[in-house]
Amino acid sequence: MWERFISNLKGLLVLIAAGITSCSAPKNITYFKDIPDSVRQTEIQQAAYSTPLIQSDDILQVTIQTLDPAATALLNQATGGAAPAGNNQTAAPAMSPVSGYLVDKDGYVVLPLIGKVMVQGKTTDSAREDIKNKAAAYYKDPVVNVRFANFKVTVLGEVNKPSTYVMPNEKVTLLDALGAAGDLTIYGKRENVLLIRNKEGKKEFVRFNLNQSNLFASPYFYLHQGDVVYVEPNKAKVASTDFTQVKRISIMASVLSLLIVAVSRVNF
Repeated sequence: MWERFISNLKGLLVLIAAGITSCSAPKNITYFKDIPDSVRQTEIQQAAYSTPLIQSDDILQVTIQTLDPAATALLNQATGGAAPAGNNQTAAPAMSPVSGYLVDKDGYVVLPLIGKVMVQGKTTDSAREDIKNKAAAYYKDPVVNVRFANFKVTVLGEVNKPSTYVMPNEKVTLLDALGAAGDLTIYGKRENVLLIRNKEGKKEFVRFNLNQSNLFASPYFYLHQGDVVYVEPNKAKVASTDFTQVKRISIMASVLSLLIVAVSRVNF
């Protein structure tokens, strides 16, 4: 009977020690949990895309192509002399040098030969038409392309590669930004992702739940230039980095280990 008692007590102490020293398993780590596994096809209403507007301090890549490339070589030199990028989905870190034309505080870009062009508050399509109309006075049948050269978003917190990223195009979603940052870590709190946006001189804060498919219907699903995405750590990560908690667990584990050894040597 005493042997059974000692055996049961040792087993209980081992379970207690394991329960104290182990961190709680992360929960809610699956995206879009509300979509049943058995569903082969489903449709979700997606938010309408709103084309971002050019603001002061933006950097624009402006290229003008004609039948005589030498005629526009000076203008295109400031943007690397290349046409806008295609469907390249790889984001480059914002620390890389960015070439292009800066939109000044009054909303103008200054282009060689063409001069000042007002672009603030316009889409890149609208700015392209305005530049094309002015370029037509100097070039025959110019083909103009305008795009953001510094469409950047910052992803911080529990992601694999937190950084500021320059995106290859201006139609960027929340998932694009998280993908560029290497996705969330296992410790990322998926049900409470924070978006910080500058809007008319004020900070706007929006929460997302990656566990729910209604994310796609949010008017904030498409990001704007300068947005910041923050993924906060879950309780398991907070507990694992709490020095006091770790120290307390280590002491309790040591005490329990001594109790196990002492009980195992008791001779009834």
